[in-house]
Amino acid sequence: MKKILFFVAAFILFAVAMLTVPAVRCVSVSNRKIPDERVLSIAALKGFVISYTHSVNKGRVHDYYTCDGGMLVLGKTVFVSYGAGIPEASETDGAFFEVTDDGYVINNLNRRLKKLVMAVGVIAEHAISVSKNGQDKEILLKTLFAPQTSLVLEIKKVPLITYLFSRHIP
Repeated sequence: MKKILFFVAAFILFAVAMLTVPAVRCVSVSNRKIPDERVLSIAALKGFVISYTHSVNKGRVHDYYTCDGGMLVLGKTVFVSYGAGIPEASETDGAFFEVTDDGYVINNLNRRLKKLVMAVGVIAEHAISVSKNGQDKEILLKTLFAPQTSLVLEIKKVPLITYLFSRHIP
């Protein structure tokens, strides 16, 4: 009987720990004012793209992020028209500008961020793209959060129970 009680107690402790200890590493996109309003993605740890329509030249911009430890790393930006508001490669050591069939690219930006803070644009049509099972899936952020919501993107560890009962980037 003592062995059964010991195993039951051990199982309960293990289950409580698995459900409450932050152990699931993922990319979190959360409402800055209401952090529990969030979407999570394990797949985004392999990289993701934030896309938006530029406010000045109205071209679509794609910012490519990777995850390195606890940091988000902006590796490159791709845009279809070059003009006001587009960064210069010379602003970042080692970055370089190139013209491709898809548009203009600034490579090797290597901008490291603990958190990316942005707002869900009304006109910008902000989107996040994540590759899952070899398929790129893009979702408009306004379908996940109200327009003009201030968002925080970051790498977090969350408890298994939190991950299981949160919304996910499809």
